[in-house]
Amino acid sequence: MDPGHPRPDISVVIPSWNTQGLTRDCLHSLLHQDHGCRLEVVVVDNGSHDGSADMIEREFPEVVLIRNERNEYFSKACNQGAAVATGRYVCYLNSDTIVTPEALRRMMAFLEQHPGHGAVAPRLDNPDGSVQPICRRFPRLIEVLIDQFGFEQYEFARRYRDHAAMKDFDHLSSADVEQPPGACLLMRRTDVDEIGGFDESMPLFYSDVDLCLRIWRSGRPIRFLAEAHIFHVGSASVVRHPLWRAEFMRNQVRYFRKHGGLVTALAAKGIILGSGLLVALRTLVGPRPLREKRELIGQLGRSMQIALGG
Repeated sequence: MDPGHPRPDISVVIPSWNTQGLTRDCLHSLLHQDHGCRLEVVVVDNGSHDGSADMIEREFPEVVLIRNERNEYFSKACNQGAAVATGRYVCYLNSDTIVTPEALRRMMAFLEQHPGHGAVAPRLDNPDGSVQPICRRFPRLIEVLIDQFGFEQYEFARRYRDHAAMKDFDHLSSADVEQPPGACLLMRRTDVDEIGGFDESMPLFYSDVDLCLRIWRSGRPIRFLAEAHIFHVGSASVVRHPLWRAEFMRNQVRYFRKHGGLVTALAAKGIILGSGLLVALRTLVGPRPLREKRELIGQLGRSMQIALGG
């Protein structure tokens, strides 16, 4: 290590796809404020066509920029960034965030003071300052059933949703949680190397859930640190993916296959297929024009092919 350039405390890894304005604001919050620790910022641009990469190169030359020719999606981009990161800690961060001056230092201090913990995540606030209550418990198969068929009118579904979404937790106090917000997660470099990064077979969804589960299974809890907070816009890139719902279901099945086995994965596929057939039937008997019905059923078929394709 060059003594004139000491090792960064934290390498912040940011995957970016067509979020130029948000990425600019995020980088400004990282590089134009005193965070009380040495930062290295790595941005992996996933083939953006809005000029994001050129903007970063022009306005933030200190950023380590990786330009992908195409959209490699969230999981691979995070792994690419972590592979070149040199900090003692790695912080995975969404591009639609604004980092407050004390957040990263407090998160790093927590891991330094609690060597038994495997990761720490901050409180996420909306741009208006209200708290985003998005910590969750690990999903179970019943989640697929409720997600596909709703069942909002049934008490068991409401109770499960409230339990899974940690409605019993105010998000204003610190606690160990199963699945903190994936928009910002800080880990030791050594733990990243030992536990591994994001599972690229789940390119957009559930890879953060999978990573959190692997951290917990390694014997290391994850801390939600309420006194460290950042601002988060939310879903700025994902909702632009044209088949995000189908990709969500495919990643969901892969998660249950990995952690629940073949039978659980087949059950999840069966639920998704049953829901798709029901939607197709309702479309066929509905009042829409025949041409519109064909288009909708064609779109549904493509979505089912993606969701159940492996």
